Amino acid sequence: MPPKKNTTTKRQVSDAHKAAMAAGREAGRAVNTYLHALEENRPKRGRKVSKADLEKRLTEARQHADEAVGTARLLALQLVEDLESRIKQLSAVATDNLGELEDGFAKAAKAYGEAKGISYATWRSVGVPVELLKKAGITRGSAQ
Repeated sequence: MPPKKNTTTKRQVSDAHKAAMAAGREAGRAVNTYLHALEENRPKRGRKVSKADLEKRLTEARQHADEAVGTARLLALQLVEDLESRIKQLSAVATDNLGELEDGFAKAAKAYGEAKGISYATWRSVGVPVELLKKAGITRGSAQ
């Protein structure tokens, strides 16, 4: 029977290795955050409704809710709540922050893609714009 390995010794991780792991986590975080924002800002099907139109409809719905009675009031109050929710959702979208996220993505994407074996076509299939891939240094011919 072979001798047992000593399982009580602790492995030591070098400072360089810790720094490399931290850099990998940061790169992954930057890529993930950008891809989530990209998905949230992806154009939806149907007619676009502006925030101004929603606010106008909200004012009308509040006026109708004040004048209505019975189930008509109930439905009008629900419409007010729905419109407030949609306006809040439009305000929360990270479109202002997208440029900052693109910068972080551009710095991290090439190293992340090389480490994970992600091809140019895969980046494009999730919706990353060509200009941003070019800024990140990811090209069609780059071997990932």
